[in-house]
Amino acid sequence: MNVETTAFRAAIEAVRAVEPRIADAIVEELHDQRESLKLIASENYASPAVLLAMGNWLSDKYAEGTVGRRFYAGCRNIDTVEAVAVEHAKALFDAPYAYVQPHSGIDANLVAYWAVLADRVEVPYLKKFGKRQVNDLSDAEWAELRTASGNQRMLGMSLDAGGHLTHGFRPNISGKMFDQRSYGVDPATGQIDYPALREIAREFKPLVIVGGYSAYPRKVNFATLREIADEVGATFMVDMAHFAGLVAGKVFTGDYDPVPHAHIVTTTTHKSLRGPRGGAVLAQPELADQVDRGCPMVLGGPLGHVMAAKAIAFAEARRPEFATYARQVVANSQALAEGLLRRDVRLVSGGTDNHLVLIDVHPFGLTGRQAEQALLDSGVVTNRNAIPQDPNGAWYTSGIRIGTPALTSRGLGVAEMDQVADLIHTVLTGTVPDGSSKARYHLDPALADRVSKQAAEILAPYPLYPAVDLG
Repeated sequence: MNVETTAFRAAIEAVRAVEPRIADAIVEELHDQRESLKLIASENYASPAVLLAMGNWLSDKYAEGTVGRRFYAGCRNIDTVEAVAVEHAKALFDAPYAYVQPHSGIDANLVAYWAVLADRVEVPYLKKFGKRQVNDLSDAEWAELRTASGNQRMLGMSLDAGGHLTHGFRPNISGKMFDQRSYGVDPATGQIDYPALREIAREFKPLVIVGGYSAYPRKVNFATLREIADEVGATFMVDMAHFAGLVAGKVFTGDYDPVPHAHIVTTTTHKSLRGPRGGAVLAQPELADQVDRGCPMVLGGPLGHVMAAKAIAFAEARRPEFATYARQVVANSQALAEGLLRRDVRLVSGGTDNHLVLIDVHPFGLTGRQAEQALLDSGVVTNRNAIPQDPNGAWYTSGIRIGTPALTSRGLGVAEMDQVADLIHTVLTGTVPDGSSKARYHLDPALADRVSKQAAEILAPYPLYPAVDLG
């Protein structure tokens, strides 16, 4: 029995001894993931080493603060873990500073926003009063500082163009922190209109310009965005949560690598990076002190076991084979797009430069919600997503977002992507909307069953976690 099988079997049996239902859910999740054609662009498969790094007694420590400056005693091993994770992150992204404590991408963005607010608003304010600590302020001065910090201006990509909720939209805390305005895409091309973005920035004069996306299928010219930010005196932040693996794998370089151009960069670690669920912040040295205040400014206690898993993931991403993987992610994405286009499926922007493809399902008479569920019925896991000027809004949507990081991790290549495109097309053409609802639809169960079996056949030569045998 190999080490991975031994480790996971032992862990599951230990769980089963306390609560069998949880053990069963863990085993069933592995089964479901093995059997599903996973095309959710924000999901991937972490290595056994990453997963095992999270299941240990590093979880038992409180470690507020930073390396060597903790609010709790007994953190020397957490210091080692965090320092190693930072070392690998800095080397991986060629960044002068890294902060690996955020629990998620949203947390990473909040740390970044408050670091920028502290740098641009709080520090100058405190210098004005000759004070260095907010605790030294009187109640009146504190109220004045809070007023000065609130309602600063942010410019980010619109949600329907591919931006993220954390880029200043009202349902998210960022929309309550900032007076937000959006830039979008050229309706004719579906790609960022940089001259229009520049004009918005000149007129709006934001404190922060946010680059990055959650559902934009093209490269972004971060050098141009930095020029615009400098022109209007804005701090330039990039959220690379989705495409960090393409940066780490040196697929995105030069003007398309955000790290040399942005003042501050945030990311998740579990999408194209193939790490644990979590976040990280990279920054220029002048923002390092402010980012280090992330805990307790925004975050609770750092998760030592997750930082350990991040260190493993960063170390894995520094290996040559990860660059090969990253290139294959894009090759597969482009092959999937080409397969869909050959079948007359409409794609937002007409194709892709990265790991994701955005399908406009309106020509099929479907909403995104109907298409998402019909595909799931057929063993194809995707997620609905808004498209530019979406008539169905952000809940029902008119789009389906698909991505190739997970299937590429399993070993599928360009040839399989055409087969996947055919399955998607088959389901979309076979789904009949129910005119009385944006959610209900009709799909022949025999067709769904046939597609599910075909999906299983495509996956069969590429077993998931082949070294793990749970019996």
